[in-house]
Amino acid sequence: MSWLLFILEIWDRTHHMWKKSNLAEKYGYTHLSAGDLLRDERKRPGSQYGELIENYIKEGEIVPVEITISLLKRAMDQTMAANSQKNKFLIDGFPRNEDNLQGWNKTMDGKADVSFVLFFDCDNEICIGRCLERGKSSGRSDDNRESLEKRIHTYLQSTKPIIDLYERMGKVRKVDASKSVDEVFENVVQIFDKEG
Repeated sequence: MSWLLFILEIWDRTHHMWKKSNLAEKYGYTHLSAGDLLRDERKRPGSQYGELIENYIKEGEIVPVEITISLLKRAMDQTMAANSQKNKFLIDGFPRNEDNLQGWNKTMDGKADVSFVLFFDCDNEICIGRCLERGKSSGRSDDNRESLEKRIHTYLQSTKPIIDLYERMGKVRKVDASKSVDEVFENVVQIFDKEG
């Protein structure tokens, strides 16, 4: 079976989660957040990866691809096992680096097609400000300036080249995420209407 896949690469880190889920539903996608899957696995009692995931997240580093891929594939398999018609996925926050991309290609070759990458572009200081604001109520260990600055460094070194690669393939759809939630959402809706 071939999965139609939609990859969302977001650095913006804003409060768009509920909008992404609504958007995914409207267009028939199942929304999967790589970060949420990792955080859930970290909290799961008896997880062999919990402490490892926590350490990577706290340091603003990218979790090893084998862990992230296995969690994504498990979530996709479970979704399709429950309903075979649900074979379109909006994957949020993946791939983050070359290792992620290689692991994805190796594991999913012939099983998934990347339709396009939706890239939310936002100034670093705006991102930091939004995450610090979110940190007041999120309880996330990485919502602090030190971790955020490490994540920006990781993003520039590791994730931006992946976005550039997809851009050369003509698959990046860029959104200015410094605007309001409603404006960003409207721009994304226009992209989805065009792409299908």
